[in-house]
Amino acid sequence: MPLGAVATGIANIAIDGTVLDTWYPSPRLVESTSLGDAPSPGSERVSARDLSDSFLQIVGADRDRLVELVPVRTVIADLSAPAIDAHDVYLRLHLLSHRLVRPLELNMADCLEHLVDVVWTNKGPCLADNFENVRTNLRSRGQIHVYGIERLPRMVDYVVPTGVSIAEAERVRLGAYLAPGTSVMREGYVSFNSGSLGPARIEGRLSSSVVIGEGCDIGLSTTVMATRAERRNRTPLRLGRECKLHPSAGVIGVNLGDRCEVGVNVMLEPSTTIMDSRSGTMISAGAIAGLSDIAITNEPDSPCPVLRPR
Repeated sequence: MPLGAVATGIANIAIDGTVLDTWYPSPRLVESTSLGDAPSPGSERVSARDLSDSFLQIVGADRDRLVELVPVRTVIADLSAPAIDAHDVYLRLHLLSHRLVRPLELNMADCLEHLVDVVWTNKGPCLADNFENVRTNLRSRGQIHVYGIERLPRMVDYVVPTGVSIAEAERVRLGAYLAPGTSVMREGYVSFNSGSLGPARIEGRLSSSVVIGEGCDIGLSTTVMATRAERRNRTPLRLGRECKLHPSAGVIGVNLGDRCEVGVNVMLEPSTTIMDSRSGTMISAGAIAGLSDIAITNEPDSPCPVLRPR
């Protein structure tokens, strides 16, 4: 039975109608059949009589930022279907960061195509095209800090999951899934539709569409990257439980099983040649996809990384 979602949120909508973001404080999953008389899939404005007092205090025009804060109700009938607009995408991102769904278990294909580059500031999101005029307006409200200009905001500005440690807020995007017990160190990075399924230590980079298992240790300056597919999409990549990537290691487009170790400065891509000590032959890293209990390290007497059982 298809799984859907429903939530009421506050959207920042620019004067030209562009949706800059939507914040959903309490999203929930629903079975499609339980939607009953709910509106058809999509988003619609919510009338004031249906809002709580706390929401009513938020909505209205922000003339300095040239945006309107609009209450919306978003319904997704089937999370396995593609997103239809920016509100839909933001609800999916919230579901991930609220840990209601796991990465790679909902359809995020082409989701970035529904979003635009936004100027993320301490006063709220702004449209990039007229930002210098907006900056002048906002200076009357104090110093303006611009955190970035991109499509996705910081997770902690929308969701703060319990039981996690994030040393640098800029390094975790909305749509990241961080299981309780996960630590993202200052040099770590976690993109959307990506994250940890159990306690983990992340001091390297996880691209979108990457999932690591419980007990993984992603070392300093490491990269775990799903390969790009068409448009802005990536082919999913998974690391199993208790994998360890040593500093400056990398895994790009190669799935690993449980208890795998990748040594210092070892970069694994599907075409990377490695020595299999079990057979004494050269193989491609693509051939080890999904294997468990292996270690791949550089050794002084080998021209390429060596695979050994752990």
